[in-house]
Amino acid sequence: MYYDQLFFAAFLIHTTLASPNFGRSLRPSTNSIRSRIRSILPSLNLSWFPPSPTLQSRSYSPSALDVNPNGTTFLWLPEDEYSGSTFFDNFSFYTGADPTHGTVNFLNATAAFSEGLAYVQDNGVVIMKGDNTTTLDEGVNRNSVRISSNKQYNTGLFILDTNQAPWGCGVWPAFWTVGGGTWPLTGEIDIIEGVHDNEHNQVTWHTGPNCTLTPEGNFTGTIVQTNGVNNTNCDGDANDNAGCGVTEWSRASYGPFFDQQGGGVFAMKWDENGIAVWSFYRAAIPQDIQAGSPNPSGWGNPVAALEPGGCDPISNFVNHSIIFDITFCGDWAGNSYATSGCPGTCSEQLMEPSNFDNATWSINSIKVYRKQLLSGQITGEAVTIRSNLRWDAVLAFAALFMISEMI
Repeated sequence: MYYDQLFFAAFLIHTTLASPNFGRSLRPSTNSIRSRIRSILPSLNLSWFPPSPTLQSRSYSPSALDVNPNGTTFLWLPEDEYSGSTFFDNFSFYTGADPTHGTVNFLNATAAFSEGLAYVQDNGVVIMKGDNTTTLDEGVNRNSVRISSNKQYNTGLFILDTNQAPWGCGVWPAFWTVGGGTWPLTGEIDIIEGVHDNEHNQVTWHTGPNCTLTPEGNFTGTIVQTNGVNNTNCDGDANDNAGCGVTEWSRASYGPFFDQQGGGVFAMKWDENGIAVWSFYRAAIPQDIQAGSPNPSGWGNPVAALEPGGCDPISNFVNHSIIFDITFCGDWAGNSYATSGCPGTCSEQLMEPSNFDNATWSINSIKVYRKQLLSGQITGEAVTIRSNLRWDAVLAFAALFMISEMI
């Protein structure tokens, strides 16, 4: 093989990528590269050019663009979706003792499926629930589920679409993320959490030392207090593990009223600019979320926000898994039961199965988006994104091929 032909092939790749029209229609450009190289290098097998999401272009509305404080532009691009019949394939069932001391048995996958506490409906809706069929003696644990995603994340935009979140006297559900390693040093983010039939969701962060919630931050919720003092210290080993929490203002963020609205969407954004949570009941879900091109900058102030000035969102939150659980009584629901307005005691409430008819997660999907700095071409109607990194890898492969031929 002649060296000038090899270098001419590399030149063709370079000039094609440098073309001002490159990025508008990436697949024809790829085919063009293949055909042009094949025309001068008939012996070269290009079957190693696999179709790849990174090599494909996708157009977005300019309204999907967001800007970092340093002026760089970015998008949130799809990374993972948990939904439908494969939902539970990507989660593990936790079967250990409840670290929050709930009166609960967390079942393994086989038992949870067998007892109807975890399943996917024919319409693709995912159901997880506490047992509502078994009458118990006082003090006996009630069966339930807790699942954790097999994949771990470091930053992202997490969007949960749920028709129903669990509630009821003695019920304590949560949708949260937690770091791998030693708790609380790798962080915990409680996105949905509440007890009994409360009407207001509580967002809470638990971390190691040196993490503080900024009271002057731009969020609409109210900082949780203990004895009239704001809980701004997020250290999980301080203040009886209160963490730093914010209570949402909306009655539609938790409990029976949330379910009556047909549920809604909760979104948690986690990047170098901080961690923030939004919630929208069904009729108020932003169009960009529905379209799959979310842009939190257009959603207004979040209900809760942890700003980087008081807490480094990267070093304090590491290798997070997504978790759902439903527990009963325990440190929060049990200790607050006497002032909840619920009848009897929490242990008495736990005996009657019908008390847990609403202790159910009904989930349409969880979608995770990754932050992508903009590298592409902007037109009047759309922005087309491409990754230079993968093309650099292609060029590097071509260079290695040339070197191997020279040797």
